[in-house]
Amino acid sequence: MKTILVTGAGGYIGSVLVPKLLRHGYRVKAVDRFFFGHDKLAQADNLEIIQDDSRRLTDGLFRDVYAVIDLVAISNDPAGETFSKSTWEINHESRVATAGRSKKMGVGRYILPSSCSIYGFTEEIVDETSKTNPLTVYAKANEKAEQGVLALADDDFVVTVMRQATVFGYSPRIRFDLAINGMTYGAWKTKRLPLMRDGTQYRPMVHVQDTTDVMLLLLEFDPGPINGQIFNVGSDRCNFRIGELGRTVARVVSEKIDEKVEIEWYGDPDHRSYRVGFDKIEKTLNWKAVRSGEDGVLELVEALNAGKLDRTPQTITLEWYRNLVEWHRIIKGVEKYGGILEIY
Repeated sequence: MKTILVTGAGGYIGSVLVPKLLRHGYRVKAVDRFFFGHDKLAQADNLEIIQDDSRRLTDGLFRDVYAVIDLVAISNDPAGETFSKSTWEINHESRVATAGRSKKMGVGRYILPSSCSIYGFTEEIVDETSKTNPLTVYAKANEKAEQGVLALADDDFVVTVMRQATVFGYSPRIRFDLAINGMTYGAWKTKRLPLMRDGTQYRPMVHVQDTTDVMLLLLEFDPGPINGQIFNVGSDRCNFRIGELGRTVARVVSEKIDEKVEIEWYGDPDHRSYRVGFDKIEKTLNWKAVRSGEDGVLELVEALNAGKLDRTPQTITLEWYRNLVEWHRIIKGVEKYGGILEIY
C-alpha cells in the first residue's frame, strides 16, 4: 500500500482529497495545524493525523512515503496581504523545503497545487508558457514556490505544478470567501446578488472534485510527460464572465428556494479580467473537468437548505485567522492554542 503525505490536509481542498485518496486504496499521512478543527477529517483506517507546522517538519515524516501533495498555504489574497510574513514562510519557503526533504528521503513524486492568480490580469488567453504577472503576496509566493520545487525535478524525483483556477463547490471545510461559494451563499441568504459592473470581466473556476481528481491522476501517471511540468487546471466552459456567472447563480438559487433572487449592479466597470487556456492538461493527461458552475451552486444550495452548511467565522479564512490571533492574545501562554502569535 502506497503512502501519500498531504500537507494542509484539513483545509478546503485537503478535506475533499484525503477521503478520496483513502477510497482509492492509499495510506495517508495528513499534516495540518488544524486551525479550522479536527472534525473536517473523519477517523479512518490507513489515515494518520499529524498536527504540525509545515515549517517544522522533520526527515522521519517522509520515510517510506510514495508521494507528497503539498496543499499547505495561507489562502487567498486578503489573508496573504494581512499575514505577509507567514505567507512567504509557508506558501514559498516551507513548500520548497518540503520538496527538498521529500527528495532527500527518497519520495518519488511531489505535487504542488499552485494558482492561476500568478498570471495577473490580462486581455490575452494565458497558457503555461505565458509571462506571469503576480500582483499580490499570495500570487508572488506561489510563483517562487513553483520555481523552487521545479528546480529539484530529476529522473528519480517527479515534480508537477498545478496552477488551479479559483476553486468552488462543497467541502467539509467550506469556504464562503471563494467566488462561486460566496455568491451562492449571499443569494440564498439575502435574495440579492451584488455584482460589480459591467459583468464582462472573466474569471477561471474549477470544482474542488475536479482538481482533486487531477491530483489522483498525477500520482500514477507516466512520469515522462509530467515531470518538471506546469499544468493549468480548469476548463474553458468555466472561464466565466462575471455577469454570466451571476445570472446562473441567481437562476439556480431562485429555483431551489422558490423565491426570486435579484442581481444588484454596483461600482464602476471592473477591468480586471483574465482567461486561462487548458489545452495542455486536456491533451497531455487526457483529462477534462466534468463539473459545471451550476453543479457547484446546486450542491451548495442543497446543503444550505438541509442545514448542513451556514456562514460562520470559520468559513471566511481571514476572519477566522484574525479571531485566532485575538483569542491567543487574550489567553496567551495557553499551550493548546499552539503558538498562534509565533505563527502570525
